[in-house]
Amino acid sequence: MGILDGKIVLVTGVLTDDSLAFSAASVAEREGATLILTGFGRGLSLTNRTARKLASTPVVLEVDVTDQDHLSAAASFVQERFGHLDGLVHSIGFAPERALGHGMFEADWGDVATTLQVSAYSLKPLAEAFLPLMRAAGGGSIVGLDFDASVAWPGYDWMGVAKAAYESLSRYLARDLGPDNIRVNLIAAGPIRTIAAKSIPGFALFEEAWAKRAPLGWDVRADQDVVGRGVVALLSDFFARTTGEIIHVDGGFHAIGA
Repeated sequence: MGILDGKIVLVTGVLTDDSLAFSAASVAEREGATLILTGFGRGLSLTNRTARKLASTPVVLEVDVTDQDHLSAAASFVQERFGHLDGLVHSIGFAPERALGHGMFEADWGDVATTLQVSAYSLKPLAEAFLPLMRAAGGGSIVGLDFDASVAWPGYDWMGVAKAAYESLSRYLARDLGPDNIRVNLIAAGPIRTIAAKSIPGFALFEEAWAKRAPLGWDVRADQDVVGRGVVALLSDFFARTTGEIIHVDGGFHAIGA
């Protein structure tokens, strides 16, 4: 018996099997969840290929979070197939090239607006689209994947600003969705070598810092699973009265000053 037995969980952002979203999906499946995955555009074929690496080969829906028609169609599919939704994992982020690794003055508003819309604001329309389905379940859990925005990081630039907005938005959504018994929490993960990480200039600096300062240790090549387990814990009923929280799964790095 798993901690997600009988639950329907939708996971966004699964591209390859080294992604944090895939780890969350894999652990959720092991814990008994019925999965729905999403991808879009050129990445959709990757999502479909990666889905076949899961035991259940879950259904894959095309969802561009900037396209209301995609969101509505996905919600309609889940309504018709399952009738409700218990859990939602937001693992979506994007920044144009000028918004990363060039300081704060290279990107124009168009670059910044795209970064904020996809990486922060998208949590709201995604939650909104599936809100009726979570209400039908009597409540549920929304979990987002974060990178600690309480400090400025090398090369992270406007994505760091977007993550700060993301963290704030999660608290306001927790406030507004609490009366529906829907929890909204984030996992602030340590750095992992994923496709997304490769787009961050100077990623090696993160590896070096974590190797020196994380008291529990941190493996950028292999610790996806511990992040996935954190996501699943928040999806489960074990955190039934926890919302608006940021849980660090980073080897304890955030707690150590130097």
